[in-house]
Amino acid sequence: MDADFDAIVVGAGPAGSVAAYSLAVAGLNVLMIERGTAPGSKNVTGGRLYAHALERVIPGFAGEAPLERLVTRETITFLTDESAVSVDVASDKLLKTPSYTVLRAEFDAWLAARAEAAGATLVTSIRADEPILEGGKVVGVRCGEDSMGASVVIAADGANSLIAQKAGLRRELDPSEMATGVKCVLELPRGVIEERFNLDEGGGAAHLYVGECTKGMPGGGFLYTNKESLSIGLVVQAAALARSPHRLVDLVEDFRLHPRLGALVKDGRLVEYSAHLIPEAGLAGMASPVADGLLVVGDAAGLVLNTGYTLRGMDFAMASGAAAAEAVIEAAKVGNFSKAGLGSYVDKLNRSFVMRDLRTFKKAPRFLHNKRIYSDYPGLVEDVATHVFAVDGSPRLPLRKVAARAVGAHGGLRQLAKDGWRGMTSL
Repeated sequence: MDADFDAIVVGAGPAGSVAAYSLAVAGLNVLMIERGTAPGSKNVTGGRLYAHALERVIPGFAGEAPLERLVTRETITFLTDESAVSVDVASDKLLKTPSYTVLRAEFDAWLAARAEAAGATLVTSIRADEPILEGGKVVGVRCGEDSMGASVVIAADGANSLIAQKAGLRRELDPSEMATGVKCVLELPRGVIEERFNLDEGGGAAHLYVGECTKGMPGGGFLYTNKESLSIGLVVQAAALARSPHRLVDLVEDFRLHPRLGALVKDGRLVEYSAHLIPEAGLAGMASPVADGLLVVGDAAGLVLNTGYTLRGMDFAMASGAAAAEAVIEAAKVGNFSKAGLGSYVDKLNRSFVMRDLRTFKKAPRFLHNKRIYSDYPGLVEDVATHVFAVDGSPRLPLRKVAARAVGAHGGLRQLAKDGWRGMTSL
């Protein structure tokens, strides 16, 4: 099959757009295919962008990208059915490693437009159904009845990558290795958001929640402040959700109406509702990233990391997209798009923060399946905190006895010690 393009990138999310941009800047003839009506129309994330990966590709991008707020406050909250105990961090040190809240419809459209401006061709409303193979080598993609050839294909088509699966590079993940994410965007005036979350003008807050919001299932909640809206939602293990009597839409509504969140989201007008699957198996769920004529990046490769206190996806996607583009550029110079010719992609990934972090936290997915994290320990934290701050004139117990009673009521010291050690060695 003749090569119509040097490279075809399937998917116009962060991984695909960064790959297409980098290839176009290098002068390659690039086609980027997006199944949505526009970049970002099918893409879902909680809304947190760690800036470092894109800064390496487009220095100073924050001055032109449609970012929402610079995150200046980090909060982790343990929820029970009526209480919330939080760890809140507000520090200028957070600004040394900036991160931003984003709305994907706007951000992805901007990033894809940068790829177009650099020379890439973007085609929307087309789904790439499968790779075209000749002699075991990927030579293009088939989109319905149309076929398009390329020297190399980059699969950036998300967690359910048809390209990676049909090329034999990725197995179908088990529901225990996937999470279902759902998000609501609630419109609120800018001044109301800044007053409620105690933010300076332009500053943003990132809240993570664990406990009651998932009814004891592995997962958690999030709330991010945008300029004039809030992104609020849940991530729940798919297998646990399938076994439970709960519907995700009801869980999100209960979360939104929780007595400790109600004041934060009050009067918010629903303007967006979306859901998607998230690969959460870490190293165990990774696709083989390279084959003859094919590279796999971002969610399609399973490059996602959840440590419970950070959710990493977009920075991994962008870094892998950039690494894939570098490998293709090197392969193009010698005209070798075989697995060996594209093999520097694997080397670049292995040297990057992406694989280093995935290896460092390889035990995290299994540890975070521990149901006690979501059922017992939020109650333990609540018992200790409410007793410490309650003063009614009765004789006070020392903190060690307060903690001992709470631990005894929520699994016992031995179990807590085991879980604490596993957490320390996993996270």
